[in-house]
Parts: sequence; C-alpha cells; structure tokens
Amino acid sequence: MQPLLDLDTQARFNITCARGLAPFLIEELSELGHEIESERETGVTLFATLRDAYRLNLCLRTAFHVLYELATFTCRDGEELYARVNELPWERILPSFGYLTVNSRVSTPSVTNSMFPSLKVKDAIVDRINDETGERPDSGPEGDRSVVTLHWYGEEARLYVDTSGRKLADRGYRKRPGLAPLRESLAAAVVLSSGYRGEGPLVNPMCGSGTLAIEAALIGSRRAPGLLRAGGFGFQYLVGYDAEAFKAIREEVRAQSKKPGRIVATDHDPEAVEAARHNAKTAGVDHLIEFQCCDFEETEVPPPGETGGVLLVNPEYGERLGDERNLVPTYKRLGDFFKSSCKGYHAWLITGSRPLAKKVGLRANLKRTLYNGAIECRLLRYELYDGSKKQRKQSDDDAEA
Repeated sequence: MQPLLDLDTQARFNITCARGLAPFLIEELSELGHEIESERETGVTLFATLRDAYRLNLCLRTAFHVLYELATFTCRDGEELYARVNELPWERILPSFGYLTVNSRVSTPSVTNSMFPSLKVKDAIVDRINDETGERPDSGPEGDRSVVTLHWYGEEARLYVDTSGRKLADRGYRKRPGLAPLRESLAAAVVLSSGYRGEGPLVNPMCGSGTLAIEAALIGSRRAPGLLRAGGFGFQYLVGYDAEAFKAIREEVRAQSKKPGRIVATDHDPEAVEAARHNAKTAGVDHLIEFQCCDFEETEVPPPGETGGVLLVNPEYGERLGDERNLVPTYKRLGDFFKSSCKGYHAWLITGSRPLAKKVGLRANLKRTLYNGAIECRLLRYELYDGSKKQRKQSDDDAEA
C-alpha cells in the first residue's frame, strides 16, 4: 500500500512551543534554513517536508511538537467531525497494528465535553482502518507512538499528525528534578538568549538540578537534544517511515558535535549537586561540566578570555520556594558577587519578582519576558565591564528591572 505522506513532498507544519518562546523557535528554524509562514505566541507555521521533520525533531531545543497538517475543514458538530475525519485514507497513514493517541484543543459552542472530540476522531480513524484492512489499532492516552492532534476553533478544524509524539521538551535526562526546576525548553531559551555557543567559559551558580548547565553543555557541544530521545518519535510510527533516511540524518547531526569551553556549575546543597551530576550523566554531558558544592559567592569564575564569559543564574524568587522578604539579602549578595568576581562577563538572571531583581543593585541593559509555567518572569542581562569600561555611559535602552 502506497504511503500517503511522501518523504519529500512539501506540506504545512505547525510547530508549537511554550508561551514566550516563539522568538527563540524562529531563530532556531532560521538557522536550520526554514522560512516562517506565520507566527503566534505559542508557535509558528511553515512549509517543509517529512524529511525536514526528521531533522527538526532531532535539533529543535525550544519546541514542543512538530505537527504535520493533514486537513483543514469546516466543522459544526460531532457528527460532521466524524464524517470528515473518516474520509481520510488513514490506512495509508497509520499502521493497522499500531497504537493511537488522539489529542485535541477545542473551543466551539457545540462541544461541552472536552473528551468528546478526541473520542470522535479516534472512532473515525479506527473505523476507517478496520473497514479498509480488517484490523483495528489499539488506542489510549500514552502519546508515545502514533499521535493525531485536532485543533477545532469555532467552525474551523485542523487535523495533524504529530511527528514528535512525546513532547520534545521532555528530554528524558531529568531523572532527579529537584525543587521548582526550569523546563528544558525554557532553560535552552535562556542559554540561547545569552548568545552562548560554546566559546568562552560559562558559569551557573545556584545550579539546582542542573538544567541550565546541561542545556548549555548540549548547546555548547552542538549536541542535538533529540539524540537523547528513548522510545522514538511519532514519525517512526507512520506508514512509510524511512529508517535509513532517519539514520543518515541522525549520523549527520551527531557528527556536528564539538568540545565547548569550561562550564562551571555550583550549588550550596550537596543533594542538588548530586542530582545535577546524575542528570548530566544521563544526558551524556557530565564530562563537560565541572560541578562544585559551595555557596555562590565561592564559585570559581574562570577568566573571561577574549570572547568574554557568560553567567546564568536562576535564584529563588518567592513564588514557590520561599518568602520573598527572606530572599532580599540573597539578591543583594548576588549583585556584590557580580561586581566583585565576574568582571568581563555577561550575567543573565531569571526571576519572577521585580522587587527582588531591583535588590541586585545593578542596572540591566536588556530584559525579556519569559514564562516559567504560569509565572511571568524577567530575564535580565548585566554587562559587567572590566577596567575603564566600567565608566562607559549606559546605552539608551538601559532599564531597571
């Protein structure tokens, strides 16, 4: 049976991400040679091939899902949804002996039960495959094999095959997550925002379970995050999956790795440092990170070198880990540490508290809004000039946190 999804035929893709990360996703896609058709706060659309999707799933650091658009149609109720989905040749898309998960995002007056659309789509697909092949794929919520996604807003429905399967942000290395960790895709966005690409040293005080340091090591070594994936991607459970083509792309991506400059990560909590080491080992980058157990003020800060150094810190900010008032001395000490020990560095601080950020006592010359889950955070950059540069006039875009 001829597969419906050809490896080299152009199709529209919807690539999703967390709120606030679309600019970073666009930057990644541009570096991979793709032009954006449209963008929104939580993703972008573009035209690409299924072969491109193999590479995108391996390489994208800030994305959630790479969705292959199958159909767009007018839909007013559940019966029309079933009929339109059942028309598609699913026997040429999904294996009859496979396992299917259906996800849906729906906002339409005719639907009051959020599970109803997914059930209708699943029934339409399974019935079609059974009618054509005499076999019925299993179905359930696991989301780790064949995944179909429905977006139904008003009277417009869009149906996708999820070529990612499980969320790309779930790298699989964070076996010991620690307290209030950053999601991997958000940590990657922070590293990308810093401009760090492996040249020069990177320092990560208050490393917690190590997500920022690990993402920095992956970026600095040019190791694609998808190489960590266990259990496969959604595209590997489509009719016509080309294992040899994926193997060739995987080897090409793997060959791009390099050794980054020094990466130093510290935390005062021995259990956090041990968790970070364990997670780094799972990610295969433990040999690239120097872990130390110490107060952040005692962190070894390597000489910045010609390219300068990057410092990344994600301190507590009272939302989930502690009382904001008790953290004021910590932020003041951070500012002192920046000034006394980090000359020649760009320091990046992510916090969900503007009042605490002001206690650093330095002016941020760049700020960006990011979201740690539902918490609105600021990513702030401090340029810690050395020598005469300390007297340099602040640029017009300087802004207090």
